[in-house]
Amino acid sequence: MYCSSRLRAFAAAATLLAAAAIAHAQAALPNVVILATGGTIAGAGASAINSATYAAAKVGVDKLIAGLPELSKVANVKGEQVFQVASESLTNDNLLTLAKRVSALAKQPDVDGIVITHGTDTVEETAYFLTLTVHTNKPIVMVASMRPGTALSADGALNLYDAVSVAGSKDAMGKGVLLTMNDSIESGRDVSKNFNIKPSAFVSQWGSLGMVVEGRNYWFRAPVKRHTMNSEFDIDTITSLPPVEIAMGYEGVASTAIDALGKSGIKALIHGGPGNGSVADRIVPSLQKLRADGIVVIRSSRVPDGFVIRNAEQPDDKYDWVVAHDLRPQKARILAMVALTKTSDTKELQRIFWEY
Repeated sequence: MYCSSRLRAFAAAATLLAAAAIAHAQAALPNVVILATGGTIAGAGASAINSATYAAAKVGVDKLIAGLPELSKVANVKGEQVFQVASESLTNDNLLTLAKRVSALAKQPDVDGIVITHGTDTVEETAYFLTLTVHTNKPIVMVASMRPGTALSADGALNLYDAVSVAGSKDAMGKGVLLTMNDSIESGRDVSKNFNIKPSAFVSQWGSLGMVVEGRNYWFRAPVKRHTMNSEFDIDTITSLPPVEIAMGYEGVASTAIDALGKSGIKALIHGGPGNGSVADRIVPSLQKLRADGIVVIRSSRVPDGFVIRNAEQPDDKYDWVVAHDLRPQKARILAMVALTKTSDTKELQRIFWEY
């Protein structure tokens, strides 16, 4: 009887010690919140061989987390379903909602990092918007996948594991918004989707910031453009975004799109031209008219790499146009919308495009 009582006491003590050890281990882990928005990472195909044909935004965040128990080894993870949308259908209002939620979470002392699951089609745009507007030095990590979780060689699980690992890392602090995919850590400002079906779809023309391998970060460069804590823009003060549209330049282009957009109430037009953001001679008058009507004209380039040189190809000073520096048209639109919440002065806008 005595021995039995002692054994029960020892067992109870061992259980308490084990629970204390688990609690201590959990307390030592970073706290990471996963905000889910949809996309391929939450997609499902009809069979395992469907890696390019599938339905996006089908799996909820709780199921994503439950399907990856390894996350508990790198962070204390909580999930929130912000919305469930294929990223090509996201709106400006979605951007504002997401950014405001990220900003609120970043202010919480019990949150060390934030992960956002997103569709690949527009993840670079959302990443840049957050880069410009959320004031925090805590890691904000975008993550996506090129294949649904039901496919052979699905990439979403490892991408998500890497994202949580990076978001909980102290060495990721202060580096702006990041994207982790295919083992790479990319700058949210610089990264672009360059291939529509390969897992290695995302690249930055100025190079990756680093790599994450088996939960360890390896850094090779840091962003130098203004971002997050150093940004003059703050999502907590932005209530709406002005309309900005894109018109592409190409051989044989007519002024039809530009003329129509000029009558639609836009505040700025991004011209995505060939080469150095070149503008066909026959549409210059239409762009000049837009500027005369108070619409800001921004010259960008459809070329994947390089940057637009001011007063080359077109006399930007004479026409009072802005150049988009190295931003592709879709990212130039994001910066233009954010910048126009502060100013419509073209000299100030040009400064902003140089600095961000």
